[in-house]
Amino acid sequence: MCRIAAYLGAAIALEKLLLEPPHSLLVQGWAPRELRYARLNADGFGFGWYSEDGQPAVYVNPCPIWSDPNLAPLAHTLVSDLWLASVRSATPGNPVNHANTQPFADGEFLFDHNGLIDDFHRQVRPRLTAELDPTYLPSIRGNTESEYLFALLRQLLNDNPDMPVESALGELMQRVEDWADGHRALMNLVVSDGERLYAVRHAWGDECPTLYYTTDDETFPDAQLIASEPLTESGVWQSVPEHQILILDPEEPPDLLSL
Repeated sequence: MCRIAAYLGAAIALEKLLLEPPHSLLVQGWAPRELRYARLNADGFGFGWYSEDGQPAVYVNPCPIWSDPNLAPLAHTLVSDLWLASVRSATPGNPVNHANTQPFADGEFLFDHNGLIDDFHRQVRPRLTAELDPTYLPSIRGNTESEYLFALLRQLLNDNPDMPVESALGELMQRVEDWADGHRALMNLVVSDGERLYAVRHAWGDECPTLYYTTDDETFPDAQLIASEPLTESGVWQSVPEHQILILDPEEPPDLLSL
């Protein structure tokens, strides 16, 4: 499990999202309010953005977010109009290391998963791996269900260039639910293609993890945000409905699609 925050709007320094809000991810690392399956998010953190050439980049550290002496100067210096960040609480069987720390990136997408799939390595991973083209396997450096989900999502999109991201996310949810065969899965995802943010709030066998969004927070003028827990006390954060995909586009109002 983990806590996620994402930003889309005018360019801001990373510190404005990650460190400065009253209930920032830094605070959620040691004092989350709505985390059901852990007390802390102390098993690493990371953030992703897009460089001037449009390529996604990530910085990940398996240490607690409050223990990295490089974070404050980086967060003050790095500026982007799109951010995706998270703090991690590791689940059993998934070691704390760089490879298992999110977000993940390829040549186009940023990806972060807040959740788990029970009995993933025995029940789901063999079926998922059998569906993957072998060219995707070398890119999986860790062993979390999250990284395997990202690999399959990329394959769905590469195999079907005209498929919208939201359709690929829906197909991903359906396949994993079929493979899970009744096992509990918590499937909150946030994905970006560099232009939009896509968020999934979904689960089966249990309640969906919390997920919120806002387009009206005065702390972030003319911006759209997603977060596992509201970053501010403004009261303008809305809960993403369960079993829905949220699409945030800088040129359009938020869009919600049922799974």
